[in-house]
Amino acid sequence: MLLIKNGRVFGAEAERADVLIKDGIIAEIAENIQETGDLTVIDATGLYVAPGLVDMHVHFRDPGFEYKEDILTGAAAAAAGGVTACCCMANTLPIADNPDVIKHISEKAKDAPIKVLPYGAVTLGQNGGELTDFAALKKAGAIALSDDGNPIMNAKIMRRALQSAREADMLIIVHCEDADLAQNYAVNEGKASWELMLPGRPAVAEEIMVARDVMLAADTGGRLHIAHVSTAKSVEIIRKAKEAGIKITAETCPQYFTLTEDEMLKQETLARVNPPLRTKDDVEAIICGLADGTLDVIATDHAPHSADEKKLPLIDAPSGMIGLETSLALALTNLYHTDRMSIDEIIALMSVNPARILGLGARQGDGSPVFLREDRRTVPLSWPSQEDSVPLSSAVPLSCGTAADIVIFDPDKEWTVRPDEFKSKARNTPFGGMKLKGKVVYTVCKGEIVYAGGMQNAECRMQN
Repeated sequence: MLLIKNGRVFGAEAERADVLIKDGIIAEIAENIQETGDLTVIDATGLYVAPGLVDMHVHFRDPGFEYKEDILTGAAAAAAGGVTACCCMANTLPIADNPDVIKHISEKAKDAPIKVLPYGAVTLGQNGGELTDFAALKKAGAIALSDDGNPIMNAKIMRRALQSAREADMLIIVHCEDADLAQNYAVNEGKASWELMLPGRPAVAEEIMVARDVMLAADTGGRLHIAHVSTAKSVEIIRKAKEAGIKITAETCPQYFTLTEDEMLKQETLARVNPPLRTKDDVEAIICGLADGTLDVIATDHAPHSADEKKLPLIDAPSGMIGLETSLALALTNLYHTDRMSIDEIIALMSVNPARILGLGARQGDGSPVFLREDRRTVPLSWPSQEDSVPLSSAVPLSCGTAADIVIFDPDKEWTVRPDEFKSKARNTPFGGMKLKGKVVYTVCKGEIVYAGGMQNAECRMQN
């Protein structure tokens, strides 16, 4: 058994409460729980106790690129960041466009400390042509579909994909960029491209594809989720689509509400990511989109690369940065400690909403539905309505009968990012050396402690 004492529990009425975990399930939430027997006790005084984070956009590079990351090292990095469930993109080698690869990932994930869930590809080889067998991928264990960094340029194919996904009751996650406009350019078209004297990746390349896919979602009724939104106009397109009642969801990543294209001039390849870092105005629009519910999710797009790859010239180096071990701290530092959002709203963006969008945790241990609102009206987790897709401070509190997937963190702890201490194999982060405020102390998955940060104000002891 595990007993978490004196924490600020997400969704609990009491200012301080205890959480008792038995057999991987939350058994009781109350003040001053008294329990005896074989028991591990965590003193969470001064700490926040919340549902484990759900990162719906990671690259664990397994199979095929295990020298960058593998499922076990990626899962360890996730646990260190407070993440208890990760969803892996399909751009592996071989590509996860068939049931065998999905089964391989699922089998290897059984040894991971957290839940690792695979996505299947939308098209064979992720080449934007022939659709994969959605039903077969779903049966094998794929929880959603995505061609990730390969935009589906053919509108007819994309329309068919949304229609087929609707029939299969699956979500499609899209990278919205017009490939002809974006090419493989390394930087945003603007100050960075001008100063580096390189061709730039224009914001409109993202925006026209966001607009197209939103229209196709409206036309087909297919479930669409827009990945890593980076521009102000994309936020506005999504906002207007939601106001019109179109059922779409969208995510952004910490880099898009913390960094601008100026970072390219300082860190070059470490700051190279697709879509690229944008302008100060775009950063502000992303924050506003998170605060008003236009953007539903904060994901990392955790993209590990080797040091040698990132040492290549800027135009040749691969795009991507890692983020699992810094995402919560970046959100707390830049959103909570700047008074832009509450902790509960951040947890909604990083745990509650992605779980709802993906249909995870729809039922409690006894099979009864999870209540999502204070009025205790039940909302289907497989697809949030417009009314319920905004962050709600009362959404999905930790409750008895649910799986014990929990992050315990100190929202005020200051620390310095040291990539050499990461659990990930990779070190390609632009946040190295940055001072952040907010630190994961413990991560619990399925009732087991899978990460212990060892902070001085936290105590974990065994009781017999």
